[in-house]
Amino acid sequence: MRQHVVRVALVAAIVALALLVVPLAIAIRVSFFADERGELERAAMAAAVRVGPGFTAGDPVELPSPPGEGRLGVYDSKLRLRAGTGPRTADTVTRRAVADGVIEEHTGGELVAAVPVSQDERVVGVVRASVGAGSVWNRVLLAWAALAGVVLVALGVAVLVARRRARSLSEPLEALSRTSQAIADGDLTARAAGSRIAEIDQVARTHNEMVWRLSELLRRERHFTANASHQLRTPLTGLRLGLETALNDSGADPRAALEEALERSQYLQDTIDEVLRLAGAPAVTASRPAGRPVGALLEHAETRWHGPLALDGRRLDLVIDQAVAALTVPGRTTAQILDILLDNARRHGSGTVTVTLREIGDALAVDVGDEGRLTTDVAELFERGTTTGPGQGIGLSLAADLADSTGARLGLTRRAPTCFTLLLPALPAGRPEAGRPEADRPEAGPIR
Repeated sequence: MRQHVVRVALVAAIVALALLVVPLAIAIRVSFFADERGELERAAMAAAVRVGPGFTAGDPVELPSPPGEGRLGVYDSKLRLRAGTGPRTADTVTRRAVADGVIEEHTGGELVAAVPVSQDERVVGVVRASVGAGSVWNRVLLAWAALAGVVLVALGVAVLVARRRARSLSEPLEALSRTSQAIADGDLTARAAGSRIAEIDQVARTHNEMVWRLSELLRRERHFTANASHQLRTPLTGLRLGLETALNDSGADPRAALEEALERSQYLQDTIDEVLRLAGAPAVTASRPAGRPVGALLEHAETRWHGPLALDGRRLDLVIDQAVAALTVPGRTTAQILDILLDNARRHGSGTVTVTLREIGDALAVDVGDEGRLTTDVAELFERGTTTGPGQGIGLSLAADLADSTGARLGLTRRAPTCFTLLLPALPAGRPEAGRPEADRPEAGPIR
């Protein structure tokens, strides 16, 4: 990446400098030769002014100094050198100046300027100024060398700037590559950092969004497996024990066992639906939570848990405010949360378990308390994996997630004696459970 950016910048700089330097080099050559020809012409004119009226009579001429390393000479009407330096006889350029006037020409390795000298409207001589073209070329080459030095400095600066810019461009991409490699190695918490380059920041945001969605998908899949295992193990055990009991009792009426199995199967179906809904299964999340009277839900929960708590020598008391008992709440979700709280009270609590229904403003509150004492930090209580016993720490986390999924809220009200409170939104009355009428819907059996 860095080398590619440097190469691209270097090629662009070379092309730009070539487009600038080549015309400039040509302009330097043309300018130097034009200046030198102008200097020769001025020197020749200055010498022509010094040719006096007695030139034709043989008077000597005092010429100024020739320009630089050049030569300056005066030729008479017979085109012979009278004064100064130059060819002893006039060359072609000097001969042409007699008839054509001022002549500037590059010939024979020299720059030559010839200016005619006139007296009484006739040409009496010619002043010839010349300089070797090599001396001009030396100055041109020096200027080109200086120009080449400037070009090299510009290329060096361009390379330095390109390397620095390439580093600023490649470092965010290299960091993004390292983040992607960390994610590929299993670190789903890795996130791409931002930079000051809008396009790379957009890539980083898209990358982070993709990783977040993948993390959520994997988390839901893992939680779905754990939630399903947690919620289905006890009902399946109760279903199996009920069927085995009916099978071993030859005198028992199989219809009662089948009805109980049907109720437990429906409860398992409700449990699966809730776990799928929480996991985000499209077919389940598309439907709204079905409503059931909250009083009936608590009574059915009391029916399910009275027996298991009695086996442990513990009581289950139900306190219902009849003024709000007919209000509907999310049925299956509330039943699942109540089962989790009652199971938690049975496993980790002590003494009498009390379930209380009361009204708080526009919401309904269901308190599930026992006579135990909670020592776990409240900040960690609803985190997955937190447990005070042999469990896996899934129940309370799952209950909180189920509550959040329907707009309810689950929290700890008291540490000692322990009490959890579920705040439920009341649904519009008269909306039955989805899939079958309320009267025909079997209730869940006890969990053992």
